[in-house]
Order: sequence, then structure tokens, then C-alpha cells
Amino acid sequence: MKRYLLAAALACGSVPALAQEADAPQTDAEWMAWVPSADSVSMPELAYEETQENIDNYEKYYYFHRPETDFETAFADIRECDAHARGLFRGNQNVDMGPAMIQYGMLGGAVGGLLGAAIGDAIYGSAEIRRKRRINMRRCMFFKGYARYGLDEDLWEEFNFEEGNSSVPEEDRQRMLAQQALVASGPQPTAQELGL
Repeated sequence: MKRYLLAAALACGSVPALAQEADAPQTDAEWMAWVPSADSVSMPELAYEETQENIDNYEKYYYFHRPETDFETAFADIRECDAHARGLFRGNQNVDMGPAMIQYGMLGGAVGGLLGAAIGDAIYGSAEIRRKRRINMRRCMFFKGYARYGLDEDLWEEFNFEEGNSSVPEEDRQRMLAQQALVASGPQPTAQELGL
């Protein structure tokens, strides 16, 4: 398969792009240390027609920007804030199974209690983790002097991620953080600033 890709790259004259990808990080630790050049990161689309639905969703869908900030600084800032928001403490996961154990016996109460807790966590826990991550990112970036601007959900999903009960692969995470940094250090938005 690689031979066919190389042959196609040679035919199209795009060997440098292929070589750059061949030098891409391979491990999670390498991705976490990866710092691309600003010109190698693609600028996501930010233009859209604002609707009331967009405005109602600005608590979830937004981007950051700080004037006179270079890409490398913005990338370091976004990575630091992402590290603070990553792997959040999920609160007390202990379940009071006493009443269930009395009614259904030791084994039945424990199994039922754990099953109920798992279902509840899958439904409500994931949403709560996503909410806390958004709050932590907003506070951290606000502290660093970045303003927040609303964005359409579909455009937001192109270069952002949601983390609940599962995590994002490190390569995808770092590539999206790089795009977020490009936006944060890019041209001044014409939209209204949202505040914290």
C-alpha cells in the first residue's frame, strides 16, 4: 500500500507533503510534544449566518481569540488549558446500596446498585464531564486574556471535540488544538465578544 502511495505522490509531485506526514509523531507522548508551523495547519471555516439557534448554543460552541498573539504562544496556552480540563475528577462515584441490599439481599442489591450507577453515569455523567470541561477551558483561556466568540455547531465540530466517558485519540486531539490555536492567533473576529 505504501508503494502505491509513494508512486502516486511522485506522479503528482507532492513528495514533500508525504515526507512531512512520514515524519509525523507516532506515539501519544510525541504528539503531546508536537509543535507544527502555523503555515502547515489549515484554518477552519468561521463564517456563518447567525440564527437564534446559534445564539442559544454559544455556551457550547465557541472559539477563542487574543490580539497580537503568535501561533506558538496560542498553541501552548490552549494545550495548557486542555491539560487542566482533561481527565476531570468525576466526583463521588460511590453508590449508597444499603436499601437495595436490604430489599434484594447482598448480591442482588450490589449488582443492581452497580448496574444502576453505570447506567446513570453513562446517561448523565458524560454530559456533566463535557460541561465541566467547557467551563474549565473557558476560565483558563479567559485568565490568559483570550476572548470568546460564538460559532455554528457544524463549523465548531470541524476542529473541536467533546469528551465525556471516552477520550479523543491523541493525534486527533493535537491536530484540533493546533487549529484552535491558529484561530486564536489569527485575524481579529468581527463578531461580538461573549465574555466568560
